[in-house]
Amino acid sequence: MEIARRQLIAAAALALTSAGVWAQSPQADWPTKPIRIVVGFAAGTPPDVFARIYGEYAAKTLGVAVVIDNRPGSAGNLATDAVAKSPADGYTVLYNVSTAFTINPYIYAKLPFDPQKDLVPVATTMRQGLVLISGPKLEAGSVKDVVAMARSKPDTLSHASYGAGSPSHLVMEWLKDETRTSMLHVPYRASPISELIGGQVDMVLEPMATAYPLITGGRVKALAYSGPQRHPAIPNVPTFAESTPGLSMTSWHGIWAPAATPAPVVDRLHATLRAASQDADVQRRIKELNCEPLGLERSEMAQLVARDSDIYGRIVKAKNIRVD
Repeated sequence: MEIARRQLIAAAALALTSAGVWAQSPQADWPTKPIRIVVGFAAGTPPDVFARIYGEYAAKTLGVAVVIDNRPGSAGNLATDAVAKSPADGYTVLYNVSTAFTINPYIYAKLPFDPQKDLVPVATTMRQGLVLISGPKLEAGSVKDVVAMARSKPDTLSHASYGAGSPSHLVMEWLKDETRTSMLHVPYRASPISELIGGQVDMVLEPMATAYPLITGGRVKALAYSGPQRHPAIPNVPTFAESTPGLSMTSWHGIWAPAATPAPVVDRLHATLRAASQDADVQRRIKELNCEPLGLERSEMAQLVARDSDIYGRIVKAKNIRVD
């Protein structure tokens, strides 16, 4: 009887000690200091703009300052590497485009981090499709017209991109594979829009946010949209999937944390950022840029990374695309 009583006292003491350890642990009262969001692109770029929108909401909700730290370079790899090597305490997270996780591991021969092992998904923020736009000299009015022209005169139509291995390149390679056509790829280091308007190239896949003013201004013609449904701002423009079933791809942004970040911290940050995607003001600001709020569950975010990686990886390997 005395032994049983002592065991109960010891168990109670252990429980109190464990509770005290939890109360003193860093994640119990997280956050208590500013949170740093490392952005993979320069100030003023779309990732920076959206990171600030979500950062403002997080600061208001969590009650601490949120600091934006721009680390542009190497298609988002510099920022990803910096966060992968940061303390896993929830005070440093990554804001990056999805392609840092779905394309970069295939087109860069060696990365200084493992995107699957060194970071964990926290939240998605927004997505936008790409619009296939043509310049004034191209007579095609649809993807079907483009395919017919490419089949009749292989390698005469040209499509510009934002560089080898970029979404604007790979989605067009996907289209060419699906339609068994051959077109000339012209990569640019910067925007190819002036060359498109000038007639030096025939087409380019442009993000919706920057394509929309060109379309409404009459400077280019919209042939197809890469999203899963027609975009409400350009309802008369068909999706790629309407003529090429299964061909659908969007560019999306997300937030990641170092892999060892405590689960309670990741969960709270996820809940905060997902709530931001459902906030009326945040939604308004995103939609004003012709993009779509995207507040997925963490498991859904991981599935989206896997789906896009499978598609892009297959294309990169088939075409043997490398950038280093």
